[in-house]
Amino acid sequence: MLKRNAKYPQDVDFHPASPPQYPVPITPENTEKLFERCQDYESRLVRAGETGPAVYACWLDGLVSGADTAEQVLKPLSDPTRFGGLKKPEEVMDAVENGGVYGPSMKRVSTMDELADAIAYGHCALVFAGTAFVFQVKTGQHRSVQEPTVEKSVKGGKDAFVEVLRVNTALVRSRLHTPRLKLAQTTLGRKSRSMAAVMWLEGVAAPDLPEQMLSRLEALEVDGAVMPDVLDSGLVDMPRSPFPQLIHTERPDKLAALLLQGRTAVIVDGIPVAFAAPACFEAFLRTSEDEAQHFLAASAVRFLRWMSLILTLLLPAFYVAVATYHPEMLPTKLLMSVIESKQSVPFSTAVEILGLLLAFELLQEAGLRLPNPVGQTISIIGALIVGQSAVEAKVVSPIAVIVVALAGIAGYTMPSQDMGAALRICRFALVLAATAAGMFGIIMGSVALLWHLCSLESFGRAYMSPLAGGGQGDTSGVFIRHPPWRDLYRDPALNGGDVRKKK
Repeated sequence: MLKRNAKYPQDVDFHPASPPQYPVPITPENTEKLFERCQDYESRLVRAGETGPAVYACWLDGLVSGADTAEQVLKPLSDPTRFGGLKKPEEVMDAVENGGVYGPSMKRVSTMDELADAIAYGHCALVFAGTAFVFQVKTGQHRSVQEPTVEKSVKGGKDAFVEVLRVNTALVRSRLHTPRLKLAQTTLGRKSRSMAAVMWLEGVAAPDLPEQMLSRLEALEVDGAVMPDVLDSGLVDMPRSPFPQLIHTERPDKLAALLLQGRTAVIVDGIPVAFAAPACFEAFLRTSEDEAQHFLAASAVRFLRWMSLILTLLLPAFYVAVATYHPEMLPTKLLMSVIESKQSVPFSTAVEILGLLLAFELLQEAGLRLPNPVGQTISIIGALIVGQSAVEAKVVSPIAVIVVALAGIAGYTMPSQDMGAALRICRFALVLAATAAGMFGIIMGSVALLWHLCSLESFGRAYMSPLAGGGQGDTSGVFIRHPPWRDLYRDPALNGGDVRKKK
């Protein structure tokens, strides 16, 4: 049990206090009854040392390795040289506990809750009256480690997280070979009982971050933790905000870099994505590729992303405001071109832009949900044929198509899909504000957006840090990447004492 305000031991098993689900004593009969109507439940009686008392062994087929169960548990249990001459169950229990069964990981449990969790997690159990011994013999059948599909990189690592917790924690430990990388475990979901691991670097992360993360995980009251939204809405400070407040990554190398910055990570069994906190706005505009490139190239690309953010957010609203309320802001030749293209279009500028933005979202959703070859075909057909046909039919103007296309392309430069989705929502809101009040509506909408962003917090840290919220970090590092010989210190808002990154 991890105690509050105690020093975190390495690889702690943290189990929140909760009422027992199965308040019955451990017996073979109760275990059999607990898993009744589970046709993958396997059990058998094994006589200790061939002539000793019978021992009830049970496991779930498919979660355990049959060969390892037979070789590491059942075979030594029936070996006369190990258990021969034992006549009482107590003697067999002492022999098992003292190494008579040589499974790689053995644990003694004394409640039916612990036994049920162990069997459900892929352990083989030897059940006695009042107690049981569980051995970890999980099957090795799972999706192999593959290349990232979303966060692709040219010079970075070529492996991504899978759905198995221990494989994911091992991928992180293969980058950080230090005992200062701590890990605490807990279970999530009243029904799913999913295992979750909290990871942090001792001395680098602020001391209160792991404690906050474990406390929030403990407070989650959900039936199952099988989808990322359970954490996105349950761990953040303001779940109603469309902006992401947890950093998502499928890359072990990126998660290791986040831990080195002083953040705390959560990995959940069954979810091939890791979550890191605290999050800040500028972190969603960085990629792991920035650290792999020359600092000048990385600075140019990072600055381009900020320009793309402004473009995708404001360009459609700006066009609506100028074309509807402030045509005098346009140069004469451009204004004549806009007027000429609008003469035969039956819809207003605002209706054009909103309709094209909606069509853009529909095409994007169709491309994501369909299989890859079909999705690419739909995107090409939608962008070329449908768009060109709409212009030729004079349903929309060519300039409106160009504006929406530029805004959409600029939005694709966002490294985070969640940030891109939030910006698209805000883009619609700003277009409506521009429709209602022109440039004044855009200014008021932008002020409201900035106010909302500055009011957000992530685990007690300002979301707009170091640009706002009293952050003490270097604000220039938000827009460009500093040369390696100048990037010596960690963000003071995240630091736990080890301030220097380099000597």
